[in-house]
Amino acid sequence: MNALNPRHHLPKQILAVLTGGFTLFVATVFVWTIGYQLMYAGRVFPGVSVAGVDLSGLSPNDAALKLSQTLSYPITGKVLFRDGERIWVASPAELGMVFDPTASALAAYEHGRKGGLFKALAGQVGARGLGADVPPVIIFDQRVAYTYLQNIASQVNQQVVEASLRVEGTNVVSEPGRVGRSLNLDATLVYLAGQLQSFRDGEVPLVIQETAPKLLDVSSQAEAARRILSQPLTINVPNHREGDPGPWTFDIPVLANMLAVEVVDNNGAAEMRVGLDPAALRQTLSDLKVLVDRSPQNARFIFNDSTGQIEPISASATGRVMDVEASIAAINEALLRGEHNVNLVVAEQAPAVQDTATGAELGIIQLIAEQTTYFYGSSEARIQNIVTAAGEYHGLLVAPGETFSMGSVLGDVSLENGYAEALIIYGGRTIKGVGGGVCQVSTTLFRTVFMAGFPVVERYSHAYRVSYYEMDASGSIDTKYAGLDATVYFPLVDFKFKNDTPYWLLMETYVNVSARTLTWKIYSTSDGRTVTWETTGPMNIVPPPEPVFEENPELDPNQIKQVDYAAEGADVTVTRTVWKNGLVYFTDQFQTHYEPWAAVCQYGPGSDSPKKLARKNNICLGGGS
Repeated sequence: MNALNPRHHLPKQILAVLTGGFTLFVATVFVWTIGYQLMYAGRVFPGVSVAGVDLSGLSPNDAALKLSQTLSYPITGKVLFRDGERIWVASPAELGMVFDPTASALAAYEHGRKGGLFKALAGQVGARGLGADVPPVIIFDQRVAYTYLQNIASQVNQQVVEASLRVEGTNVVSEPGRVGRSLNLDATLVYLAGQLQSFRDGEVPLVIQETAPKLLDVSSQAEAARRILSQPLTINVPNHREGDPGPWTFDIPVLANMLAVEVVDNNGAAEMRVGLDPAALRQTLSDLKVLVDRSPQNARFIFNDSTGQIEPISASATGRVMDVEASIAAINEALLRGEHNVNLVVAEQAPAVQDTATGAELGIIQLIAEQTTYFYGSSEARIQNIVTAAGEYHGLLVAPGETFSMGSVLGDVSLENGYAEALIIYGGRTIKGVGGGVCQVSTTLFRTVFMAGFPVVERYSHAYRVSYYEMDASGSIDTKYAGLDATVYFPLVDFKFKNDTPYWLLMETYVNVSARTLTWKIYSTSDGRTVTWETTGPMNIVPPPEPVFEENPELDPNQIKQVDYAAEGADVTVTRTVWKNGLVYFTDQFQTHYEPWAAVCQYGPGSDSPKKLARKNNICLGGGS
């Protein structure tokens, strides 16, 4: 009964109908395709165009002819390049473009015939329904375009220019920087090729690369330079007091010569700085430092033997030291702020001993050493030099542990500092020179230090025996003093000793001109030391050479004078033993070698026998004085 039910046969009927319909559709499409292909065999399919030119149904030759007659873009087209307000317009042909109508027609003919059956059919259907515009085939000679773009580049390109600043005389001249520009030819050619392929007029962007200068604008630095040169610069010692050096003023032309412009790296970015050249400023300030710097000066005292107290005779002075590098920075910083009156950077140094100090604080409570030397027969000039030099040490303090340099205190022995010309030993001769007699002072100090028992660090004897340094109170020569002289010719020759006690030393010097004596006193606290000494006296004595006679054109005929004096050569050894509380503290020796010295007489031109003149005047006959 199921076989007789119509419902069971319905699906089979539908399937048969569908199968028959699909077969008919396929057959229809096949027939249409074959017919379509045959219809347009050797011709461009409908709807296909090149650059907007419809080539439907044309043979490739006809299509090529139509394209060549229709498309004039290479000649009449316009391609525009723009840089700001400047423009350049060229035809595609001028840019190296050549249109190939034959190849373009062939490309149109090939549309719908390539890529397999289904892709070809899709191309045919799509062209017929929606149209298909095939890109024209062109030949692009980039060498021609490159040449054209190079011409544009010559007008567009510009070198990067750094901002500059310079000084002409006292004028500040500044110029801004300029951004560098460079046409990227290769990148521009890519855009140009795309525009030409479109077969339409249009603008091609110029690919320009910009390079910023490290310094673009230095107007602020130029303004700073002009502020620096706006008026003279004055620099001062801070807290200026009477007697201090300065102030010093630098005129605008001087500042202009010192102005420096420097480009520095500031965290990877270039930065221009202006200011006075540190090297030039350093040289200038180093010269001023000699004037500004001042060692702190201890107060000077004398010991009142009646009261046992020290009394100030000159006040202490604060020292100062210029910081050159800090002063350079301070000056440049002030100038950049527009300030032209600037203080140097100076550090003050307090003296070790103020004038309020007491003897008990310093350990100066008693006289511990005193020596006197004699200078009978000295000239007025020599006496003047003794007085001047001795005064430098009156009231002077020597610190505990200090090595005292006599020469550093003596300073410049010159006419300007109160010294006179007198006889000195120089270059193997006794000649007239500034400061003759200063060695009377150094010899007196040496003997005082010797008898006080202080260590002698540096001491030089005279080249020959000098009578002044072997005189006793009566003016007679006492050879026990031979080898106890000391000379100073600072800075080459110095006398130094060390205060090896825990107490300060106070030195006093007294010159009695009428008595021809120089007395040196040292006050401190006795640490129980005493001194014993012995001398060999002059040994290995060598007689002086024969007198020397020299002609002096400044003297009259038969005029003669003695300018140097004979002295025996000798060797002397002095041994000193310093005791402390009954025990030997130390022992030292002072070995001295004196050269034999010839007397020298000078006579005028045309004189009789110099020796006869010498005997007549009782000079240059030997013996020291």
